Amino acid sequence: MIDIDQANQTAVERIMAARPMLTGVARARDVIPHMRDNLLLHAGPPITWERMSGPLRGAVIGALLLEGLAADEAQAVGMVEAGEVDFAPCHHHQTVGPMAGVTSASMQVYVIENQTHGNRAFSNLNEGYGKVLRYGAYSPEVIGKLRWMNEVMGPALADALQGAAIDLRALLAEALHMG
Repeated sequence: MIDIDQANQTAVERIMAARPMLTGVARARDVIPHMRDNLLLHAGPPITWERMSGPLRGAVIGALLLEGLAADEAQAVGMVEAGEVDFAPCHHHQTVGPMAGVTSASMQVYVIENQTHGNRAFSNLNEGYGKVLRYGAYSPEVIGKLRWMNEVMGPALADALQGAAIDLRALLAEALHMG
């Protein structure tokens, strides 16, 4: 039988010992294990298209538009319904995503390396406020911003991090002390 108290203690010890370092920014397909062009990662447990919420469906459509796999909403929905798109939870691929949490192959992601335990994790870049993919928006404005993030912002962040690392635990501790 599993000792829940011991398992919880071990989990807390691993979290407290962790040293997450932001080491880079890269395209999802280049760093996320088993990422491929027709795979979309999402927040939450495994789910089918039929059971997805409206915002998650919108984020899926937007990701297919961003990737150039679909020219419009109808084509994106048709691809999904034809089984041409695979879905997987972010956490099955060492990734986290906010809200709908959709991550597609060309998206820039943060690369986090745990210096203590040697594992890696990934997260897509924050889109900011307003109409955003994570809430299911996929207007031309949203797709344009995501393209800018992929082509300008992500590479600039990657260049800035070249050969350096940011201690995220220290940064979070400082932020907590600042209120």
